[in-house]
Amino acid sequence: MSDGFRLGIFLTIVRPEEKALLAAAQERGLEVVRYDDRDTTFALEPPSDLPDVLVNRSVSHTRSVYATRYFAHYGVPTVNEPEVLELAGDKIRTSMRLYARGVPTPRTVVALSPEAAPRAVEAVGYPAVLKPAVGSWGRLMAKVDSAESAEQVIEHKSALGAPIHSVFYAQEYVTKPGRDLRAFVVGDEVVAAMYRRSEGWRTNAARGGSVEAAPLTPELTELSLRAAAAVGGGVLAVDLMESSGGLVVHEVNPTPEFKALAGATGADIAGRIVDYAERIGRQ
Repeated sequence: MSDGFRLGIFLTIVRPEEKALLAAAQERGLEVVRYDDRDTTFALEPPSDLPDVLVNRSVSHTRSVYATRYFAHYGVPTVNEPEVLELAGDKIRTSMRLYARGVPTPRTVVALSPEAAPRAVEAVGYPAVLKPAVGSWGRLMAKVDSAESAEQVIEHKSALGAPIHSVFYAQEYVTKPGRDLRAFVVGDEVVAAMYRRSEGWRTNAARGGSVEAAPLTPELTELSLRAAAAVGGGVLAVDLMESSGGLVVHEVNPTPEFKALAGATGADIAGRIVDYAERIGRQ
């Protein structure tokens, strides 16, 4: 029986991950309040029917940040906190924080104009990867092998017109063994990890990469927890690559999908997220 605890979920659509979260909350007898990010409005004054905790599942980085800031303004704890969403949702800020905290990460150089972008890529060295500062699922990423191919990508990004595309994030291309790693952190624990394999250089499961369970080695566990702590902690997916010098962290995802990981490992990730959110909400 529910004791009246209310779990809020801020979402865009109900994907398999959200269905799993809703089922986990129901199993625990929690009342769930859904907030659709396309029609929810926020006043300065707090509404009367607030949840005890909010889990953010919006696919929009901007909506996620503003919504969690409003719920925090109302006194509602959020998973993740708005500061974590802002930081981990920005690849440039994430790279700076990982470096500052001593977490191994690929060499990265940023340019703030199309004119400076070729020098950023040259500083990284070829091959290099050009990424958008904000984005997921491997979209708008490009591997460049020469100055000519870099020039073409820079010209294309510049033509897109949006201010964010005038920022150029160049990262070292790490030669990996046809796979990378994703570790899922909930609070102070790595709950599961998987290999993501692909014949192409992008291994995202969302792009069709195959997945299989990966062992939680001491190196993987320690580095994933350090990376998660570097961006503020919470529920986070840490993406790592196996380089010649050991594991390196290249991204931290603050609103991660987990269907593929749960399927590959059998881990009850949704249940762990709900339990963590409930602990946060009851503190």
